[in-house]
Amino acid sequence: MDNKAMYKLSYGLFVVTARDGKDNGCITNTAMQVTTTPNRITLAVNKENFTHDMILKTGIFNVSILSEDAKFDVFERFGFQSGRDTDKFADYSDFARAQNGVTYITNGTNAVICAKVHDTVDLGTHTLFIADVTDALTLSDAPSVTYAYYHAHIKPKPDEKKPVGKTVWRCRICGYEVEAEELPDDFICPLCKHPKEDFEKIEG
Repeated sequence: MDNKAMYKLSYGLFVVTARDGKDNGCITNTAMQVTTTPNRITLAVNKENFTHDMILKTGIFNVSILSEDAKFDVFERFGFQSGRDTDKFADYSDFARAQNGVTYITNGTNAVICAKVHDTVDLGTHTLFIADVTDALTLSDAPSVTYAYYHAHIKPKPDEKKPVGKTVWRCRICGYEVEAEELPDDFICPLCKHPKEDFEKIEG
């Protein structure tokens, strides 16, 4: 099977935020509307993400829809570090608080959707949250960023110099590199949580 075929699916990119004593958020590409009556969305979140635990506990989250105006630093802040040991909102001012008490991102986004969990489905590595939309706000007319646009125009291009005499595996998603002859089948990127299948081998 050619797993690269999955990259042809069209995805948006979002910052999902939650609050449980502290504010937190993570990058995801798994939010979508599933019904209009009632107005419901689904969201799949990796169980390793701190945001996952917060949503599971509180049942409340917001989805900030990233636009083509988004800069790479928002992906670094909310995607490449864990809220378990980092305050992602420290020294950050590009956010507001919705009526549900949860933050949303105001710069590089075109809308926010506020949601309350209606049901959950255990997907093994992820939980699928089925949620009622409780509020929504348009922030700009900028086009929504897609996964393809992010890779072509926002994500910095990796240094194409190949390491001399080394075998390095590079994550196609975030650019993280690990030196190893082979990666274990259960290897997970420590930055973006993507599996071994999303790493490319670079031989020196």
